[in-house]
Amino acid sequence: MADFWDYSVWGGIILFAVLLLSLLVANTLKRKIPLLKKSLIPTSVLGGLLLLLLSVIYKSSTGTELFNTAVFGGNGMMLLEAITYHSLAIGFIATSFKPSKEKINKKRTVEVFNTGLTTVATYLIQGIVGLIITLLISSFIVKDFFPAAGILLPFGFGQGTGQAMNYGNIYEMDYGFVGGKSFGLTIAALGFLSASLGGVIRLHVLKVKGKIQPNSDETAEQFATDDIQTADEIPMNGSIDKITVQMGFVFAAYLAAYFLMYGLGLLLPGLKSILYGFNFLFGVLVAVAINSLLSVLRRKEIMKRQYVNSFLMNRISGFFFDIMIVAGIAAIQLDVLKGYGAILLLLGIVGMAITYWYVLLVCRKLYPDYTEEQFLAMYGMLTGTASTGIILLREVDKGFTSNAAENLVYQNLPAIVFGFPMMIVATMAPKIPLETLGVIVAYFVVLNIILFRSKIFKKKV
Repeated sequence: MADFWDYSVWGGIILFAVLLLSLLVANTLKRKIPLLKKSLIPTSVLGGLLLLLLSVIYKSSTGTELFNTAVFGGNGMMLLEAITYHSLAIGFIATSFKPSKEKINKKRTVEVFNTGLTTVATYLIQGIVGLIITLLISSFIVKDFFPAAGILLPFGFGQGTGQAMNYGNIYEMDYGFVGGKSFGLTIAALGFLSASLGGVIRLHVLKVKGKIQPNSDETAEQFATDDIQTADEIPMNGSIDKITVQMGFVFAAYLAAYFLMYGLGLLLPGLKSILYGFNFLFGVLVAVAINSLLSVLRRKEIMKRQYVNSFLMNRISGFFFDIMIVAGIAAIQLDVLKGYGAILLLLGIVGMAITYWYVLLVCRKLYPDYTEEQFLAMYGMLTGTASTGIILLREVDKGFTSNAAENLVYQNLPAIVFGFPMMIVATMAPKIPLETLGVIVAYFVVLNIILFRSKIFKKKV
């Protein structure tokens, strides 16, 4: 029988409360301190950095990990990693449940398709430069360094905290990369900083040229009633609260994804760690399947009302992505990264530069009508998350009148389809890093031929 005053009962709740409190403190600092307000650094990143700083100060003073103390149940670091891992999947599942409201025309379909290709091509170029850097370092400078570490650059920059930790964990547990999880999480943190720095640089360039007048003041969004719920939906507060229904769908999909991974793990025991690293992908597939089933039931009028609500699903995904980022940064263990500082800094600087250059090149060639909007949205997403992209986009397109914001939403399907091979190839990198580099370079060339097909294969008139 549990003693309710024991930390084993309260540890997890206290940890979760601290994560949320850090977000509130960070939000206050960001709104009150002009330098932070102008920095465009996401509040969740600032909250994570505050907790990381607190953790470093505590450990340097006491010699023990702050989050592994009794008040957090004695296993707070493990809980932080688990929160990061699960929040990634839950956020993606909630995003996948949002029903599509409108069809897009042929021109818009091409733009969305190209956006998905740009996403994956940027992952690839990040992976190429990252692998080249760590292969050279392991060959000529630090002989015992993990040569495949550079492949974590696209997962930290392009896919964010959750995936960076997932792959870092695979490399750490299966291939002996000491500090792999913290290495991946640190790259993700550097990605967010790169998003802020690169975004500020671009906004300054545009301001100097007189093309924009950026506005950093956050104002409350105005929602029409139909944006929150439509007439055919279940009531907001009936016999069961509407958000409870949304959470029910999300966690039912995640439970089904778990059983799917569990079954595949029994069939393919050698791939168990990789399968569970793709928890977000299995969750998305299940969510899409459930959503499709609900649509069929609606069309056949077996189900009379709409149960999934886009507005609430957006709120759920936003909540879990914020929690994922703050927990992921707080989970970084700087002491296991001793000797990696220069390598991480090099990866961060090169990653920022190559992403900035490549995305700007693509946007100038393929999005002439809204180059800067598309660049800021894509650059922010490909160094942080989609939310980071929206933060930067809002500085030049406050009403989202361009197609850039919509591109970020719809590009997920082509990005998953074309990006999946890279996620598989990345698991080969620790065994055959040079061969993996060759495969990624070849795939990058192929994707760019497809991406710039209209420029390469111009029709003669």
